[in-house]
Amino acid sequence: MSIPGLMISAPSSGTGKTTVMLGLLRALAEDGLSVQPFKSGPDYIDPAFHRAAVGRDSFNLDTWAMDERLLAAIAAQAEGADIIVAEGSMGLYDGVATRGATGFGSSAETAARMGWPVVLVLDVGGQAQSAAATALGFARYWPDLPLAGVILNRVASPRHERLIRLGMEEAGLRVLGVLPRRGDLTLPERHLGLIQAVEHPDLEAAIAGYAAFLREHVDLAAIRAAALAGAANMPGKLPQPPAQRIALARDEAFSFTYPHLLKGWREAGAEIVPFSPLADEAPDAVADLVWLPGGYPELHAGRLAAAETFKAGLRRHAETRPVHGECGGYMALGAALIDKAGARHEMAGLLGLVTSYETRKLHLGYRGARLVAPMPGRAAGAVLRGHEFHYSTILDEPDAPLAEVADADGNPVPETGSRRGQVTGTFFHLIAETGA
Repeated sequence: MSIPGLMISAPSSGTGKTTVMLGLLRALAEDGLSVQPFKSGPDYIDPAFHRAAVGRDSFNLDTWAMDERLLAAIAAQAEGADIIVAEGSMGLYDGVATRGATGFGSSAETAARMGWPVVLVLDVGGQAQSAAATALGFARYWPDLPLAGVILNRVASPRHERLIRLGMEEAGLRVLGVLPRRGDLTLPERHLGLIQAVEHPDLEAAIAGYAAFLREHVDLAAIRAAALAGAANMPGKLPQPPAQRIALARDEAFSFTYPHLLKGWREAGAEIVPFSPLADEAPDAVADLVWLPGGYPELHAGRLAAAETFKAGLRRHAETRPVHGECGGYMALGAALIDKAGARHEMAGLLGLVTSYETRKLHLGYRGARLVAPMPGRAAGAVLRGHEFHYSTILDEPDAPLAEVADADGNPVPETGSRRGQVTGTFFHLIAETGA
């Protein structure tokens, strides 16, 4: 792939990486470039913000869950772009302990696989020359991965900047930008991370503000010059659809679908018919499959419980055709969802699952699964890769298990998913099928 690209990463979460990413995307687009965004690792929320910044779909690249051909197929979505800007997840080298389908899943691994240099965003609050030691450690930890330079974030004063620059000069590291401390350069958050892009009260104004801020304090020409043409890719293919006509739940309660899956389904000729459970809409009456993705059903449990048209349509469909739910969608297929206040809300009742948010427990990490029974588009025995991220606790799960599930290191995970008749569900979000 001959399109120049780079990776925006950081030593850890919470450094301001996403706001820098959004400002950079918009600023480059304002300069007349066609910008292709990507996100390293499993994440639904950031790609939607990326799309809002440049008007182009952002895709996840995941070196733990995806094989070389799928990575190549997703990278090929940059065709026609002038520059690629990818956003890392967590810290640059953060991944899992055990090699998965292809790798450890770190942002560094994604950058190396794609041939992109790294721009490191450093929160330099509370330090001066010591920031250079952090950056130097990141540069030397993986010497073959090029570090294009650093963007200093939350700089307190001109004196603070001068001291940090002295340290960076001593370490031989290039400073690409210096962002003064500003309390408004943050995005609203909730328990799973950022709020969704569609929920932001004034997203366009926020992104425009980030772009103006970066244009004032970052060397955009140097960043463009630092981008390198990516590594050559073998031919690849996006995932095939699980059915021909798919009724897809799509609203603020159900929005977590990976862009590469939807793109693959559409390119293979599948018809995707969205509907809104929150608006009490029934799924398409002639759909071959109803798919309920993850999201935030716990924030809308009362409305979902009262959505009788939605639930009745779902039950009619399940009498003759498959229904599948992931994470939040899986919970909505169950008997009940208990919210954080302890109130019980009746769900669709297609599975016996009862989940609770009254006592929060974090379930987070990659998942490998071998199906013990079929699910839509996948036969029994298929090996899947996915990711789980939720705070719900299972109180009752009386149905038959759907899969044998393990974490990234091969340790068994009790959330196996379940099945009853034509209905299946998992707590993990499907990323890819590995075939082995």
